[in-house]
Amino acid sequence: MALSSYLVTLKAGTSAETLEKLVDIKDFPDLIGEPNMLETTTLSDGMQTYIPGIKSSDMMTFTFNYTKEDFQKVKTNEGKPMFYELSFSDGSTFTWQGQHTVGLPGKGVDEVLEATINIAPSTEVAFDAGA
Repeated sequence: MALSSYLVTLKAGTSAETLEKLVDIKDFPDLIGEPNMLETTTLSDGMQTYIPGIKSSDMMTFTFNYTKEDFQKVKTNEGKPMFYELSFSDGSTFTWQGQHTVGLPGKGVDEVLEATINIAPSTEVAFDAGA
């Protein structure tokens, strides 16, 4: 059965044991990057051939509705090494370590104010199927 994004939660903490919900998020980025493609073509090959290389990862950006309380909560640990977890309603989780900054994207007329949590990962994202 398919899952909804309802109740997806971003947690953060200074250790794996202190993880708690950071703020309510509106979206989440790709968590597991695609591997780089390493070319293995020889002069005997009729087409280019490849093997997968190291997985790449970009900045992980999560959007949340701006309130001064939530903005301050995210800003409190900005730039500090942290543990992160994205948990789904079926009990599965994705965990990693990194550092985050808080952002405030520009807006126009009649739009909801939003802010971003921008996480630079320092470890690979690990999957846990849960109980």
